[in-house]
Amino acid sequence: MDDLEVLGERIATLSAQIQAATYQLLVMIREFDAREGWGCGFRSCAHWLNWRTGLAFGAAREKVRVARALATLPAIAGAMERGELSFSKVRAVTRVATPATEEELLIFAKAGTAAHVETLVRSWRRVDRLAEMEQEQRRFASRYLRIYAHEDGMVIVQARLAPEVGAVFAKALAAAGDQLHGAVLRAAADAEETTAEQGRADALAVVAESALAAGLDPGTRGDRYQVVLHVDAEAVAEQSDEGSSSLETGGGVPAETSRRIACDAALVVMRHGADGRTLDVGRRKRTVSPALRRALAHRDRGCRFPGCGLRLCDAHHVEHWADGGATKLDNLVMLCRRHHRAVHEDGIRVEMLAGGEVRFFRSDGGELRAAPVLSISPGMEDQAPVSRGGLAMSIEPAAGLPSWQGGAIDIAWALNYYLHARDTAPVTR
Repeated sequence: MDDLEVLGERIATLSAQIQAATYQLLVMIREFDAREGWGCGFRSCAHWLNWRTGLAFGAAREKVRVARALATLPAIAGAMERGELSFSKVRAVTRVATPATEEELLIFAKAGTAAHVETLVRSWRRVDRLAEMEQEQRRFASRYLRIYAHEDGMVIVQARLAPEVGAVFAKALAAAGDQLHGAVLRAAADAEETTAEQGRADALAVVAESALAAGLDPGTRGDRYQVVLHVDAEAVAEQSDEGSSSLETGGGVPAETSRRIACDAALVVMRHGADGRTLDVGRRKRTVSPALRRALAHRDRGCRFPGCGLRLCDAHHVEHWADGGATKLDNLVMLCRRHHRAVHEDGIRVEMLAGGEVRFFRSDGGELRAAPVLSISPGMEDQAPVSRGGLAMSIEPAAGLPSWQGGAIDIAWALNYYLHARDTAPVTR
């Protein structure tokens, strides 16, 4: 072979090795995900990959999805491990493959190009979507809500709701039920036992009254949902559980949770006498003013935790106001609810540097850098690209070469064949 052919064979060999190495990477990602190695403040394994490896979030999420799927598809996994399937093919075929259909789909994937596999999978999913849409239309058409009066004067409500509407309805009832549990139901408990069904009926009344009282206008985000938390000054200032913190709806919260809520909340200071009576009630004020919040949102543009960036955020005091920290821009940082909790309750530490720069540290003291530098460890430059058990794998240049000879591919026939195989496959239990 001349030099150009040799170069081409080296490209093919290295490409096959990269596919095999990608399989090893997916195996490690699956184990890392299952063991929740990303749990040091990150929302998911994909968010951790986005931060630690520089992958775009969409690509990181696909890596995690494919890694999980390959756990149940040993034939496809083995082909990729041998460098016979590219990640592009595996990514496509794992969207529809099941243990019952993977053998047939593997034959198609090895024979065709990545474009052929993508076309087959898109057609497959289109057929499934059409079937799902028809089912959804029939289901949606069956929705109803009936209200009528019973002969004894009680009003009967019956409903059949779309799943997403039902979920919102159930959430609203749960929120109203929690409020009732802390007030009305506790008072009624002395008189008679309240069943769960009776509690939901009372909660429905609260939902309706709240909607009417608000004029069906949710208002601003800060005032849309309110939870009243009674906190002794010591609970916020001392960072201990010795102070008293209780929700108005009943139940207590740890002192550090109180500090998190107080970071960005509306505060009303009450002065109590020795006998517990309220002597004075101060004016309601927000710890972070609307003008300061606008400036903070303009500076941070979302959650500052590495790899996050969510827009719906709390304003976090780096040095808590109860400890003497000022409520000003150079002592505030935007954090989403998850990472605000991580900072207060999970041991993540924040440092604010000059110029608005922020540093985050794990509970063990290690820094979570905004953009870690990827590098090859010393001594790894000369290692074989792929290894199994410490031994170099022999990957042939033609491992990933499709057997397609350039003829027309009958996607409709292939789709009918594979859908029939799927629908007639025996059910395993």
